[in-house]
Amino acid sequence: MAILLLADHDNETVSDQTAKALTAALQVGSDVHVLVAGVGARAAADQAARLSGVSKVLLADDACFTGSLAESLADLVVSLAGSYDAIVSAATSVGKNVMPRVAAMLDVAQVSEIIEVVSPDTFKRPIYAGNAIQTVQSTDARKVITVRTAAFSPASQGAAAVVEPVSTAAFPSSISTFVSEALSSNERPDLTSARIVISGGRALGSSEKFQEVILPVADKLGAAVGASRAAVDAGYAPNEWQVGQTGKVVAPQLYIACGISGAIQHLAGMKDSKVIVAINKDEDAPIFQVADYGLVADLFEALPDLEKAL
Repeated sequence: MAILLLADHDNETVSDQTAKALTAALQVGSDVHVLVAGVGARAAADQAARLSGVSKVLLADDACFTGSLAESLADLVVSLAGSYDAIVSAATSVGKNVMPRVAAMLDVAQVSEIIEVVSPDTFKRPIYAGNAIQTVQSTDARKVITVRTAAFSPASQGAAAVVEPVSTAAFPSSISTFVSEALSSNERPDLTSARIVISGGRALGSSEKFQEVILPVADKLGAAVGASRAAVDAGYAPNEWQVGQTGKVVAPQLYIACGISGAIQHLAGMKDSKVIVAINKDEDAPIFQVADYGLVADLFEALPDLEKAL
């Protein structure tokens, strides 16, 4: 089967999420082509070409792909779709924006956020906030798939594949235009790819306390910082730190949950973590049911002690 994988990138580097989606794509079919669409994106295309298992990289380099607008990208993908049995993307903001539009234009049903490839036409995906796993068989001639990357390891580096330019003259969007973007800067690891994540909940009580007790430990561990939806809604942490069903899905080697009760929506975003440590003064908190290690303690005492010990 021939597979087209839509790459997430910043025109310079390819996202780690794409390397993980590639692992899933290679389980669907062995002939995987990666589509890199952007402006001045040759460096990203060259990096994608070095991912093991990629047989070709298609480079669409044009100003109409600035900001990864769904309209222009979807038109491009659909124009290429005739040569492929499946179109795959990581379930990132770009993938979630573009792929439903592609599926609608191709008149097929999208299979969203797969966590396992059973066969080239059968996939497993979580439903009910991850409390049940649904097995989906697609009978469409052309499959449109997004991948929950937390369930797959990133593809390794291999021999460089050929990079082939794609004509982009027909894809400017008349519906939307890119105006500007405001990117948050963060010196800590990216939340979705970090090996260690420490998250705080509503029990922190304020933004000041969040900064005071969570961040020093994160810096000592070299960890990314997360937060529950309750903490984000209360203004204790920025939206991009939210972990959970309506936030980011993470699967680090170590996840430390501090003052998080363990609502089902939060568990849906982190329960695939390899080791889960919970710190909560309520011994009946649901988080302890999924934790590998639990500490019943006041986090305002436990975290400063942990920082000193580190």
